[in-house]
Amino acid sequence: MSTFAIVLGVAFVAGTLIFSDTLNRSFTALFASTVGDVVVRPEGGTTADGAPSTVTIPASRLERLRAVDGAARVDGNVNAFGVFVVSDRGKVVSGFGPPAIGGNWSDAPAGHGLQGLSIVEGHAPQGREEVVLDERTAERAGYRVGDPVAIIPSTAIEGEPGTDLASLRLTPTLVGIAGFPGGGSLNGATYAAFDTPTAQDLFVDGEDAYTDVWVTAEDGVSQEQLRDRVAEVLPDGLEAVTGDDAADESASDLLQAISFLTTFLLIFAGISLVVGAFLIVNTFSILVAQRSRELALLRALGASKRQVTWSVQLEAFVLGVVGATVGLGLGVLLAMGIRALFANFGLDLSGQPLIFAPRTFVASYAVGVVVTMAAAWLPARRTGRIAPVQALRDDVALPESTLHRRMWVGAALVVVGLGVLWLGLFGDLPHGGWQTGGGILAILLGVAAASPVISRPFLALARAAFARIFGTVGNLAGQNSLRNPRRTAATASALMIGLALACTMAIVGDSAKASVDRSVEDNFVGDFVVSNVIGTGFTPAIGDRMQRVDGVDRIVRERFATAERDGDRQMVAAVDPGDVDRLELDLTDGDPMTAGSVLLQQSWADDHDLGVGADLELQMPAGKRTYVVAGTFDDNPVVVAPVLMSLDDFGEGGFPATDNVLILFTDDSAGIQQRLDEVVADLPIVTVKDQAEFAQEQREPIDQFVLMIFALLGLALVIAVLGIVNTLALSVIERTREVGLLRAIGLNRSQLRRMITLESVVIAVLGALLGVLLGIGFGIALMSAVRDQGLEVISVPYGQLAVFLLLSVVIGVLAAVFPARRAARLDVLRAIATE
Repeated sequence: MSTFAIVLGVAFVAGTLIFSDTLNRSFTALFASTVGDVVVRPEGGTTADGAPSTVTIPASRLERLRAVDGAARVDGNVNAFGVFVVSDRGKVVSGFGPPAIGGNWSDAPAGHGLQGLSIVEGHAPQGREEVVLDERTAERAGYRVGDPVAIIPSTAIEGEPGTDLASLRLTPTLVGIAGFPGGGSLNGATYAAFDTPTAQDLFVDGEDAYTDVWVTAEDGVSQEQLRDRVAEVLPDGLEAVTGDDAADESASDLLQAISFLTTFLLIFAGISLVVGAFLIVNTFSILVAQRSRELALLRALGASKRQVTWSVQLEAFVLGVVGATVGLGLGVLLAMGIRALFANFGLDLSGQPLIFAPRTFVASYAVGVVVTMAAAWLPARRTGRIAPVQALRDDVALPESTLHRRMWVGAALVVVGLGVLWLGLFGDLPHGGWQTGGGILAILLGVAAASPVISRPFLALARAAFARIFGTVGNLAGQNSLRNPRRTAATASALMIGLALACTMAIVGDSAKASVDRSVEDNFVGDFVVSNVIGTGFTPAIGDRMQRVDGVDRIVRERFATAERDGDRQMVAAVDPGDVDRLELDLTDGDPMTAGSVLLQQSWADDHDLGVGADLELQMPAGKRTYVVAGTFDDNPVVVAPVLMSLDDFGEGGFPATDNVLILFTDDSAGIQQRLDEVVADLPIVTVKDQAEFAQEQREPIDQFVLMIFALLGLALVIAVLGIVNTLALSVIERTREVGLLRAIGLNRSQLRRMITLESVVIAVLGALLGVLLGIGFGIALMSAVRDQGLEVISVPYGQLAVFLLLSVVIGVLAAVFPARRAARLDVLRAIATE
């Protein structure tokens, strides 16, 4: 069981590292094959989050670039996000994470002569009625060459008044399939390529222009040399970068996200290893107690305390090596599972082989060996403190002073943990998340250290209750739990850690949903909300069409995007100044918004020392802009960003004219929602929601996040359950003679199984109680710390916590099945004769 705990923990570490290295290598290779030798782009050609802006390069500029010495060829590119491919089953293929990309087809080579996307079947598109898809998108959508393809370009040009909305759902014929001949894929992104005139008509408002230009170097010309020559002929507003630099820029934000994901998964691997350490401590403690005579004999024959201690450490070393080896192999399977799991969310790495970096092997063996030997050190050290004569007795018990010392050490850890937790939650120090995690860990370890003492009242109460309910068998079970409170509490502590974190997340999730419900109830305006299920923008023509629906009085369009302020990303929102009153914003200071001015959320303005009349400088795609702060308003979830500007300023800043949210005011006439649903019936990415449906949509990501956390914590809980099984099984072996005597004086198999089951239930319920109580404390503390960030409601899901307690009883019963069965099958005479 101890080996299995190490196997699971190491597998989690190895699987995480293998997956993150695979992800890293895959995206590095992808970005390297999707840039030219030199990339010419407008300054501000993309928004701060990497999406194409409305700033373009005139096609006339390409002729001048072709004349540059060392340029083998020049190719213009048109790129856009939010070009959704709909499968033959009417479902959107992608967009949930990886982008849905559209653009013009180009056969230009990638940087350093690498072969980029190439036609692997069919031919290049010609005309508005033809399209090329990448291999994985065509496969997932169920399309073959010659099939009509449903495409929704959410950034398409706005339709003329009276245009049928269905015309925005393009149905070109699939004439070609593109792929990487050398292997690889777009990692879950979808790509739909048209010919250049069609792409320009759809994505750059029909202008003869490009979003960027690739310049391919002649043989013998380096990227740096060509970049410098190209830069000499560029006007202000355009820049030239090497393909290597462009790939690194594109990858930097993504690789940072990969690093965060790796850290996130390794945290849960660490939790599993901490829980596994309790199992190892218990195992070696029991084994050392069982072999006390053998170890004492070694001492009597001349072995020193250090030699005896290191003999146990050598066993732990071997156990760690074996566990790390098996865990490394299991980690490969886990990495494949993680890859398959992320594929369900759109991140498809099926075309990328798993990467086995040296750090994976080093980390796996280091973790397996170090954790095992560290956990075994306390039991090993304890053997050296037992005198040979004392150890030769039948019963070896640790002095009570040890438990009192543990109590004081545990109390000290709890106090320190509370202080660090307070600094992390309420202090203004950097890296507050790590301080919070460190404080929680210190408290958990402190409670675990002190649990042999603080659990005695519960164990005594359990003994009395069992004695009353189950008679002599219950009394025996209770006394067995009290006999070695250190072992009982240590086993329960493993379960305590997992349940404490699970309860914390249950409270965080329930409080977040309650806060969302209150916020929607207090601030929902209008009668319906229209939005993209993927969270990206959609064409304004949808709003135009809904405005003509019978019963719609007024539509408020809201758009949002990411700009930059002082080098940091800054989200901005935009509405028509005439619609601000419809949003029912509570102005705390200043005047209504006009062109060239902005409104700021009061809390954000306070944090950045901005008041009415101050200048707010933002780096927009079209260049740096300065806006006057017209006023401030109370935080309101209707406005998704702390900076609110006019639609005209938003567009002039270089952001695409795509709506993100429509707020509809209607006359509440019968059938109004059905008429609105009919408008978007052929557009699966856009939905119409009333207040209840909108609130439910806001709760869904919270539920998904909490379920993901529960799944990650599941491994720690599995190890904790194995710890209970392991402790009971070893305890049965340790008490073999005692079990035989009980059977000899009349205890039957059923009663023996019941006794061991009750012991298991005591351990599980003790761990659950400690975990739930700590989880409630952690959850309330975390939610109190974020009350000023909009999560104002603290909600404790008592029903869910009660389910956790009931499950602990079930866990106790199930964990006792194998040990109880083994005890019941012992031969009575052989058990009595056991020394």
